[in-house]
Amino acid sequence: MKLIQKLREIWSIEELRERIILTLGLILIYRFGTFITLPGIDPTKLTNMADSGSGGLLGIVNLFAGGAFSRASVFALGIMPYISASIAIQLFTLAVPHFQRLQKEGESGRRQLNQYTRYLTIVVTAVQGWAYTTYLRSTDGAAVLTDLSPAVFWVSTMVTLIAGTMFVMWMGEKITDKGIGNGISLIIMVGILARFPSSILEEAGARWSRGGMFAFVLEMAVLIVVIAACILLIQGTRRIPIQYAKRNIVQGGKMMQAGGVRQYLPLKLNASGVMPIIFAQAIMFFPALIFQVLGINQNNPILMDLNDITSVLYNSIYFVLIVAFTYFYTALIVNPTQIADDLKRNSGFIPGVKPGKKTEEFIDAVISRITLPGAIFLGFVAIMPAIVMLFDVNRAFALFFGGSSILIMVGVVLDTLQTIETYLLNRHYDGLTSSGRIKGRQGNMYQTSY
Repeated sequence: MKLIQKLREIWSIEELRERIILTLGLILIYRFGTFITLPGIDPTKLTNMADSGSGGLLGIVNLFAGGAFSRASVFALGIMPYISASIAIQLFTLAVPHFQRLQKEGESGRRQLNQYTRYLTIVVTAVQGWAYTTYLRSTDGAAVLTDLSPAVFWVSTMVTLIAGTMFVMWMGEKITDKGIGNGISLIIMVGILARFPSSILEEAGARWSRGGMFAFVLEMAVLIVVIAACILLIQGTRRIPIQYAKRNIVQGGKMMQAGGVRQYLPLKLNASGVMPIIFAQAIMFFPALIFQVLGINQNNPILMDLNDITSVLYNSIYFVLIVAFTYFYTALIVNPTQIADDLKRNSGFIPGVKPGKKTEEFIDAVISRITLPGAIFLGFVAIMPAIVMLFDVNRAFALFFGGSSILIMVGVVLDTLQTIETYLLNRHYDGLTSSGRIKGRQGNMYQTSY
């Protein structure tokens, strides 16, 4: 009854209702588009191609695209080119003076950066579209092609893939502006969740045929534990007490005192979010590409291990890269010097620590200490799919036990629930939970998208 009451309260808020309807409508359009095949592709011959792309790194790409990659859909590349472009622009704002100035110009600078991101998305989509078209024309994919001439097929495929990615990007921005939650993150989550029911059914069927339903129940219990651990990883923060000195201010022609209260500076256990996993996955694609360019035999043992997400070599390198990128990205987005300067400018200080350089060193030491367990935890979450595959778990189902997929799903759900709860509290309703407010990634000072 309480759930029904909450749904009624949510539906009674007109603005929230309109935002939910718009979000669901655009998501439905996205899912419909993932089943529309590219021009020149015979849909009846896609089974073999889907099987060839279900394993290894291509399986991860297909997971993020919601199966559109293996179906040769007009949305085959999904939103990933836009994410790659966004990451590049974000790095430019840290290293290139022109982009740094734009970031400090407020709304006008943000619009210009968004425009650069869109332009770069077209370039990235063109490169990835060329690689995908080559994949379709390869030996494995040639069987799905119709009698369309190669030149027409290349042009039509490239144009369609670019248009498809830009349309998905537009839908994501519309959801962010007029819908509910972060549109890009929601589209990624929907793509991941689209394959979740079928993966569960396949795993349950496989366990039932072998008479091992107890093993399936145990797998679901482990999955719940992993989700709970990811929630702790996302919401975990170290709160540093901040004291603000009392000062006199003039407000409404009257002299008043401000400050004198204690607040907290929340430093996230995992300030980098899923970015280290995304960076590490991108790096793991390079060895196969280099080996292919150099013409090294595809049966080379090292190359085979680097393409096998269950191999010891792959997961060892993957784990080390994630730990390294966690420190790297945390150092980029959390600036102890800026935090210390802001505190000093606003008459704030950490009790027992001198303002200025000492505060900067203290914050930097705290970040270094909490980043290590966060990085190791994130590394284990990333390699969890390979670990559960050792226990004969279906590959498609195993991908939901860790990696960026589980972190994105948990983070997006928390953010969406936090947004809905904010609407309820603003209309003087009770929140979604009785134990306290829901904290998503947006509820902390430093947060990473996706």
